[in-house]
Amino acid sequence: MQPLPMAGQPPAERADAARNRQRLVDAALRIVAARGVAGLALDEVAREAGVGVGTAYRRFGDLSGLAYTLMEGHEVRFQEAFLGGPPPLGPGAPPAARIRAFLHALLDLQRDQWELRLLATTTAQGWGSGPYKTYHLHLVTLLDELDPARDAAYTASVLLALLQPAVLDHQQRVLDLTPDRIRSGLDTVLDALLGDG
Repeated sequence: MQPLPMAGQPPAERADAARNRQRLVDAALRIVAARGVAGLALDEVAREAGVGVGTAYRRFGDLSGLAYTLMEGHEVRFQEAFLGGPPPLGPGAPPAARIRAFLHALLDLQRDQWELRLLATTTAQGWGSGPYKTYHLHLVTLLDELDPARDAAYTASVLLALLQPAVLDHQQRVLDLTPDRIRSGLDTVLDALLGDG
């Protein structure tokens, strides 16, 4: 018997669509392994996967959509860690400690997937899409818990702006800031913002 779809869930993916998606992802990963993220182009990914270019565009929309898909596994593990993992990243630590742990972990994640995350946020909708809304909601919740009088939504957006791939790219490539200096600068901002927490 076929299970009934649950309200609010996307419709089940057709088997051929799921196969094509996996072929496209596998092809993209091969290209990245051979030539790096700079070698990605949707038409070439489609050719490598043996599917039509239209299929690649329908599936991902553009290169940022493909980049988000390639980051999916890392992103799922990161979200599981800050939503339900051990403290201080997960529940059970004071909000200030969780905010700091979250931003440090996000900085590490940005570094580990540097070029993909930069590519994912290059389109107009890229910056506020994908995992950004989840990050923002998580920080708003912690900031409200820390200080209900603070404008948590604004503060969360400012903190996330510090870790946007384009900002970090500029700091490293143009300003020649090292990752340690960026982390230290982030801690200085957090010390001023969070106080003793």
